[in-house]
Amino acid sequence: MDDARELLEAERQQALQRLAALTGDFDEVVAASRDANADDEHDPEGATIAFERSQVATLVQHVQGQLAEVEAAIERLMAGTYGVCERCGRPITTARLEARPTARTCIACASTQ
Repeated sequence: MDDARELLEAERQQALQRLAALTGDFDEVVAASRDANADDEHDPEGATIAFERSQVATLVQHVQGQLAEVEAAIERLMAGTYGVCERCGRPITTARLEARPTARTCIACASTQ
């Protein structure tokens, strides 16, 4: 389980780094909107600031979801239930956990969801 802990901690650190980078990007877009012309909807140069803000906000939400999944997997590891399918109670294969460390279900149960 030490390998699982290391893998999950690495996933957690990557998610935190992505979140920090995206938060910085979001702050830059918001700052740009303060300095830009308020009528960016008719900018022929490309995407609007509102669109960019929405894109970054969506990415932030996605990474926050990933981080929550990693945190939940760490909690399962500490509780002794990591690697056990939440639907059928059978072990989740090592290969699946290596590919998807936050997996909550075995492949059989995941394919029927």
